[in-house]
Amino acid sequence: MSDKKTHFGFKEIFSSDKEKLVKDVFNSVASKYDLMNDIMSGGLHRVWKEEFVRLLHPREKDNVLDVGGGTGDIAFKIHKKTKGLAKVTVLDINENMLEEGKKRALNKGIVSNMEWMCENAQELPFEDETFSAYTISFCIRNVTEIQEALNEAYRVLKPGGRFFCLEFSKVEAPVLDKLYDTYSFNILPKIGKFVAKDEDSYRYLAESIRQFPPQEEFAHMITKAGFKNVGFKNQTGGICAIHWGMKE
Repeated sequence: MSDKKTHFGFKEIFSSDKEKLVKDVFNSVASKYDLMNDIMSGGLHRVWKEEFVRLLHPREKDNVLDVGGGTGDIAFKIHKKTKGLAKVTVLDINENMLEEGKKRALNKGIVSNMEWMCENAQELPFEDETFSAYTISFCIRNVTEIQEALNEAYRVLKPGGRFFCLEFSKVEAPVLDKLYDTYSFNILPKIGKFVAKDEDSYRYLAESIRQFPPQEEFAHMITKAGFKNVGFKNQTGGICAIHWGMKE
């Protein structure tokens, strides 16, 4: 067994343990995940995701892999944007999150051009050059080996394929950074305790944001995976950022 270490929030753990711990977090919060997103962000996550999909500019002939897309938010927006003609494969490591997404799809009457798979972002079960776009939203910070996931994203994209990532990032707006820290560590876990009956999971989620690389560093990791035309756009003062790259 590898003795390599990684982080789980602010704790140092063995890398081999992280996948199970992350699964446990999302097993706990799955049923309240979308409600909590609205409460936590004051609805801003919807604005960020709309901008994310606008920049992605999905096309009707696209074959999109949406990684960590469990409850379907990004997949449904792509479906709507392309009039249901783009194929979207939603991949998530957590079966409970996927079940929530499948329920939402049925409620929306979406029964075609959408597939749901329980798999790991670090070991994608697809041939090389399968997809025209790869999306990952508020997920990659929970992956054990982020660079491996980026390498896999590059592998499964066709030449000309687009990589788009929406993730919490380093707040760059003065004053907002202090307010955001106070909210994340003092208020957010209490909301999690009240709404989702799980304070510890939301404390982990706040800590995981602080452990994620800042914008420029993450852009460098995307470039290291082989992507060209790499860039990013901050949202709400850097609370989150949209990153992108292209496979030539």
